[in-house]
Amino acid sequence: MQQLLSLWNALDMRKRIIVGLATVAVFGAILMLARVTSTPSMSLLYSGLEPSISGEVIAALEKQGAFYKIDGSAIYVSASERDQLRMTLAGEGLPATGVAGYELLDKLSGFGTTAQMFDAAYWRAKEGELARTILTWPEVRSARVHISNQVARPFAKTPAPVASVTLKLSGAPLSDSKVRALRFLIASAVSGLSPENVSVIDSDRGLVARAGASGSGSGFADSRAKALKASVEQLLAARVGPGNARVEVAIDATNEKETIVEKRIDPKSRVAISTDTRETSANTADNGGTPVTVASNLPSGNTSGSNSTAKSNNTETRELINYEISQTTRKLIRQPDTIKRLSVAVLINGITTPGANPAWAPRSDAELTSLRELVQSTVGFNAERGDVVTIKSLEFLPLPVVGTLATPSPFAAVAANSMTLIQTGVLALVILGLGMFVVRPILTSPRLTALPGPDTAGMDGAFPAMEDELQFAIAGPDDALSDGFSSDPVSQLRQIIAERQGETVDVLRNWIETSEESA
Repeated sequence: MQQLLSLWNALDMRKRIIVGLATVAVFGAILMLARVTSTPSMSLLYSGLEPSISGEVIAALEKQGAFYKIDGSAIYVSASERDQLRMTLAGEGLPATGVAGYELLDKLSGFGTTAQMFDAAYWRAKEGELARTILTWPEVRSARVHISNQVARPFAKTPAPVASVTLKLSGAPLSDSKVRALRFLIASAVSGLSPENVSVIDSDRGLVARAGASGSGSGFADSRAKALKASVEQLLAARVGPGNARVEVAIDATNEKETIVEKRIDPKSRVAISTDTRETSANTADNGGTPVTVASNLPSGNTSGSNSTAKSNNTETRELINYEISQTTRKLIRQPDTIKRLSVAVLINGITTPGANPAWAPRSDAELTSLRELVQSTVGFNAERGDVVTIKSLEFLPLPVVGTLATPSPFAAVAANSMTLIQTGVLALVILGLGMFVVRPILTSPRLTALPGPDTAGMDGAFPAMEDELQFAIAGPDDALSDGFSSDPVSQLRQIIAERQGETVDVLRNWIETSEESA
């Protein structure tokens, strides 16, 4: 400690200021480095949660004493604790979906619960469970399900149930297959509900599928056209090469369901299977009296008349023949999304001749005919349906070069490891500051030179002990003295003078006399 004090006393004011500032800077850098190293590496816990749900998650983290950081709608925690916190929060039911399910039925008691209350809770629970199932899809951020199921009433026709689903998506819209799957999911969970009576609504893009429609518009036609286009392009690429063929497929499909019943009867194909013949004969004779006339009714009239006899003979023959004829009944049901007409357009690049002067030439008609037959077989060509396949060989224009080549940024790796680089840089600055402002000034400080010794001419043998001690004191700091003497030569000289004042006076007197004699 005494050596440090002596070293401090030996420094001038400028060096003392430098040492003080360097010490403060070193301590500040050490504290900052300790803080940086003690701060844990943060990792994303949850992002994109609703504010109410985020508040519940933050309250649970504070209850557990976990370190967290909020950046917008994202919650970050220590990377080493992230997985454990997720499992712990999941055990507590966080983050909650915000939709209640069948647990609503657990709160109902047998006392005081009417049938209407139970039905309302049941349908509410079913809607919540369906919403939870939909939320398992990665494309869906939130979902609400509404089911309209009328209560059966006597002497009234119960309408068919309908349902609607409102979605909030995280990115791209749902595909047609996902929309159909969603409608079948809702319909399968509700008795009597058909997929056509389920409406799907996107909160950002509007109506996706309306109730009463059999499909999602032209979804079948579009998906089928894409599949046929990919098949034809893959087929043509084997012959003309990748990028040398452009294919477009247009499908005209039906959107309604049609049922046709046709009954045909062939009268020429009758066959008698039974005959019933009945013959009836009847003979009658009528001996009539005097006919009644006007004259016979008069008092003086003539009542006599001639008697006549009427006879009739009736014969009736009735024949019934039963025939069996040939009858054909044909029932044709056309489901929606049936292809009515198919059109395929294919544009093929020509051939470029090799050489110093390349020239473009169209493909031959024989080759185009062969390619047309292949395309017709691929798409399922039907001439009776009115399908059309057109193939032309034309020159492709060169595509202009747009944009620049994307190259990885040299700062990408720096940004990924920014915290590690900052810690290393701070440590390097601390070491550099110590070397330049502390160690270097100390090493380059001027060394104290030894004072010139006195002229000892004529003093040989006089005060040998005193001379040895003076030489010992004047030798300077390079000759390390211990045994109670300070390393400072001035302090050592003062200490010797204080201890041997008499001898010091004699030495000084001898020096003065020697100087006068020399003069």
